[in-house]
Amino acid sequence: MTRPSKRTVIFLAVLALTLAALCACGLSGYEKNSQTISIVSEKTLVPGGESIGVRMDVAGVLIVDLEGAAEYSGLKKGDKIIAVDGIEVSNAQEVQKLVNMIRGSLELTVERNGSSRKYTIVPQKSSSDGAYRLGIWIKDKTAGIGTLTYYDTDNMTFGALGHPILDSETGTTLDIEKGELLSSEIIGIEKGTSGIPGEIQGVFKAPDRPLGELIKNTDYGIFGTADGMVSQKEAVPIACQAQVKEDSAYILTTLDDNTVRKYDVEIEKKEKQTCADTKSMVIHVTDKRLIEKCGGIVQGMSGSPIIQNGRLIGAITHVFVEDPTRGYAVYIEWMLEQSDSII
Repeated sequence: MTRPSKRTVIFLAVLALTLAALCACGLSGYEKNSQTISIVSEKTLVPGGESIGVRMDVAGVLIVDLEGAAEYSGLKKGDKIIAVDGIEVSNAQEVQKLVNMIRGSLELTVERNGSSRKYTIVPQKSSSDGAYRLGIWIKDKTAGIGTLTYYDTDNMTFGALGHPILDSETGTTLDIEKGELLSSEIIGIEKGTSGIPGEIQGVFKAPDRPLGELIKNTDYGIFGTADGMVSQKEAVPIACQAQVKEDSAYILTTLDDNTVRKYDVEIEKKEKQTCADTKSMVIHVTDKRLIEKCGGIVQGMSGSPIIQNGRLIGAITHVFVEDPTRGYAVYIEWMLEQSDSII
C-alpha cells in the first residue's frame, strides 16, 4: 500500500478545517452517506430597517414609585404585585378595585429578583374623591417605537431593537403579558450631540391592524411572529462572527422621509464571544448624511440591521452618549438564538 505524500496529508488537513469552519458559520451541516455529501442551504433573513411601533401589556403590576406610608412598608421600586390579600392580580385596575373593597390593612404579595415576598400596608382615604390608595405608582402598559432588524420567512418570526424594553423609572426589563408589533411613521428627529442623546419621534400607523404578536422581551431584543408582514427586500445570508470584519459596512434605517435607506458605517472593533452578549461590536457612523441629520445614532434607531459583504451581521443596540457617531451592536447569531426558541 502506497503511503500518502506529505503534501497530500497537508491538503486533506486544510480541507477538513475548511469544512469545519463552514459548518460553524451558519450552514445547517453536511449529510453523508456511502455515495454523496449534500450541502444544506445557509440561513437567510429579510433585513429590516423599517420604523416599527410596540404596544404591550406588562405581565404583573410593576411598582415604579412610592410615596407616603408605602415608602416605609418594605416595598421597593421594581417590585411586581402579583396578589392582594391572596387574590391574584394582573393589572392596575384589579389592584385598585380590591384596595377599595378591603378599605383597611391588607397584604401585598410581590415578586422581587425571582422570589415572592409579602408586605402589610394600610391604604389611605383620599380627601379629594374618597377613594382608598396605597401610595404606589404602578405600571401595567407601555408603548414606543424602534427599528425592525429582520423577518424570517421560513417560520414567520421577527426580531427588533437588539436590546430589551425597560421601564424608564426602574430600569427593570418588562415581562410581556401580551403585545403587538405595529407600523409607525416618523414625524421628527432630535439631533444628538455630545452628552445629549438624540431621538426619533414617531406615531403609530393603523393601530387597529397590528403587523404581528410580541412573544419575548429579552436582553437581545424583542421577538415574535408576524404572519402578514410583507417586504420588497430580498433575503440575505447571515454571517457568523468569524465572518465579520473590522471594515466598512452599512446600516438600514428609516428617518423622517419614512423610507428605508442605506447609511455607511465602520466596524471599528469586534469581540470574540463564546456566549451571548449585547456588546459584540463597536460601530462608527461615517455617512455624512446621517451625521448631518441625526448627529449619528439616536434613540429609536436601535435594531437597525448591519450589512457587510452582502451578509446580515448584526444590529445597532446602543449609542455612546459622549460620541453619538459611535455605539454598540450585537451579533445576529445572538438574536437568532432568541427567535428560534419561540417556534
